Amino acid sequence: MTVHLYKNDLPEGLNLGPVVAIDTETMGLEPRRDRLCLVQLSSGDGNAHLVQIAKGQTSAPRLEALLADPAVTKLFHYARFDVAALYNAFGVVTAPIFCTKIASRMVRTFTDRHGLKQLVQELVGADISKQQQTSDWGADQLTNAQLDYAASDVLYLHKLRTELMRRLEREGRTALAQACFDFLPVRAQLDLMGWSDVNDIFNH
Repeated sequence: MTVHLYKNDLPEGLNLGPVVAIDTETMGLEPRRDRLCLVQLSSGDGNAHLVQIAKGQTSAPRLEALLADPAVTKLFHYARFDVAALYNAFGVVTAPIFCTKIASRMVRTFTDRHGLKQLVQELVGADISKQQQTSDWGADQLTNAQLDYAASDVLYLHKLRTELMRRLEREGRTALAQACFDFLPVRAQLDLMGWSDVNDIFNH
């Protein structure tokens, strides 16, 4: 595995292919309050590309172009949060999307364990550490442990997608899953406007 670290934006000319795994690290779990610090990407080749976002930064043109590119599927685990964080930081609508957490919930109804660590263990047979999950992602200099952790969050998503797509097809839920993925940018904007789980407009 090679981890490439960039400041502020992706390098010019980087082509990550038609399906790009993406994850984010923020200062906390409230995207309206907690700033975006790092964006991780992988083409599925075993390497990771990390973009460190500066405090107060509101634009990353090459990254934004990738997020909005209709020819590139953006692959997330729990896309609802990451899409909201990216929209809050840059005002860009991320699409199209595949979310491994939603897919897992739709085909692994025999369990309530849909975290990335559990999915990677069960479907890929690998073990990833979550030890750095709550570290300080706003630091000017990230540690090697932080970089390795951040990279691990995107390195297995392509394999997860392949297996989850197979199961969605087997269970006849592919179209329903796609409709859920298509709705995620709207769901993320509702979250940013305050209609979170507590005040969800879909509740009674």
